Amino acid sequence: MPALRIDRLATKLIGPISFDVAAGECLALMGPSGVGKSLLLRAIVDLDPSSGNVTLGARARAAMAASQWRKLIALVPAESGWWADRVCDHFPTKSDATKLLAKLGLDDALEWNVARLSSGERQRLAIARALCRGPQALLLDEPTASLDEHATGLVEDLIRACCGEGMAVLLVTHDRRQAERTAKRMLRMSNGCIDQFAEDVA
Repeated sequence: MPALRIDRLATKLIGPISFDVAAGECLALMGPSGVGKSLLLRAIVDLDPSSGNVTLGARARAAMAASQWRKLIALVPAESGWWADRVCDHFPTKSDATKLLAKLGLDDALEWNVARLSSGERQRLAIARALCRGPQALLLDEPTASLDEHATGLVEDLIRACCGEGMAVLLVTHDRRQAERTAKRMLRMSNGCIDQFAEDVA
């Protein structure tokens, strides 16, 4: 799978920001709340107006419609959206979801109603939903914030599996121990910009 490259990406509130995530790498993005980490993820997937360049291998964000770009790069926000009553209605096909849900400890979740989901179940289901669409890069915004230790381990195992398949993963987390367990490098963000270093954590 291709590498993700961000080159002088900027919005009214963040940037310019430049870094890359290699194919098969998990890069952890850390920093205090409110410094722009979530805004950066939104800009990468073209949800907010921005300048600069974002490329995935030879494919440029500017060369395609935002809807097409978001099929290549999946964003799982801290709070996911749900628009139908049943979980299964949020997945393209049941067969594609079954194995992913089993890995996340949610074997029977396709039959559930969305109203009964806990915040942690919604987080894990949102990750599975994103991966079912076959993206080539994955952006995760605090994916284990509402999870217990066991469920966190399942998500981290899935992140490592995605990297093992060559996917570029950008992980926003406040937990340095999680960064050390899952990422090869760590970037820190402050005042809307990336600090001028990338720390190896693996």
